[in-house]
Amino acid sequence: MEPHSFKKVVIGLIFSMTLLPSSSSSSAPCNLPAIFNFGDSNSDTGGLSAAFGQTPAPNGETYFHAPAGRYCDGRLLIDFIAESFGLPYLSAYLDSVGSNFSHGANFATAGSTIRRQNTTIFQSGASPISLDVQLVQFSEFHTRSKIISKQGVFHKLLPKEDYFSKALYTFDIGQNDLTAGYKLNLTTEQVKAYVPDVLLQLSEAVKRVYDQGGRTFWIHNTGPVGCLPYVLDRFLTSATQLDKYGCGSPFNEVAQYFNQRLKDVVIQLRKQLPLAVITYVDVYSVKYTLVSQAKKLGFELPLIACCGHGGKYNFNNSLRCGGKITVKGKEILIAKSCGNPSVRVNWDGIHFTEAANKWIFQQITSGSFSDPPLPLKMACHLSKDGAMNKFR
Repeated sequence: MEPHSFKKVVIGLIFSMTLLPSSSSSSAPCNLPAIFNFGDSNSDTGGLSAAFGQTPAPNGETYFHAPAGRYCDGRLLIDFIAESFGLPYLSAYLDSVGSNFSHGANFATAGSTIRRQNTTIFQSGASPISLDVQLVQFSEFHTRSKIISKQGVFHKLLPKEDYFSKALYTFDIGQNDLTAGYKLNLTTEQVKAYVPDVLLQLSEAVKRVYDQGGRTFWIHNTGPVGCLPYVLDRFLTSATQLDKYGCGSPFNEVAQYFNQRLKDVVIQLRKQLPLAVITYVDVYSVKYTLVSQAKKLGFELPLIACCGHGGKYNFNNSLRCGGKITVKGKEILIAKSCGNPSVRVNWDGIHFTEAANKWIFQQITSGSFSDPPLPLKMACHLSKDGAMNKFR
């Protein structure tokens, strides 16, 4: 081998070793200095608000005491994940005012889908910031962060270069891809038919992040959409299609199909991306447990929105949480908070309350619902034998 070729090989090996996650035989918690999140409203911390206007009150009332870009009365799962690593809450990439990206960025927006939708946000509520757009934003953020940091301008507001390879990359997206089909009056079988294409695009997204140095991935499956007041109210469901807890079985069937196929995708990704640690998180089981065992867990009325107005589920799609009507020239808040969201599961018909999010986080952080079954703080570690391509 020529000397210069040998030198290239050595340099390549050294670079690879710097990106290789550590073995879980180490008991030390992961030192994850940043989080980069891709998702929809379940993890949006202000992206859609920055583009289309702030979420209305009473959103944010419990923790932030004012609207904070979240479709929730307080914190989301991604907020609790950041807290667990001692990191600040993630600023939305689209938010240009008061943001600090030194420990990561959030590319999620409410209404986002994995696949682009042939509609507008004003027609269907689908965000124009689909996952492929979020990936473009991440790539731009990565590239421009390096340039601006070298210029010494705003460098304290941006992540250090090595943070991109050491960061946790979280994905919480897919729910809107499923409900999009029902909005088009597709059958359950027709929705299932396009799931493989949706997951192919998710797989490609993970690979793109990996190509830019990402190594630690935390991927949530999708929740029981059939237990959401929004779905139960909007899409006609017969009594025979409801399970014993009142959830819509056909919609949950689609979610479970999506999740099983997602597991298969993760298995393939582990084979294709040997330096990555990819954790699959079964959020579906946790959320369904919360809905089905709500009373036992200290919650109540799991299928009734806390913030809303009217109907069987306290949900009106044309007058959502914070909705107002005008009477004699004066705006009157109609879709109000229930007053005690700390004992409620569902916040606004679509999203969970802070109390529910906190309970869900406490379940998933231990690793009991993860594959491999590692706690969140150990998510950067390879298994003892270095193999990450099998499910338990």
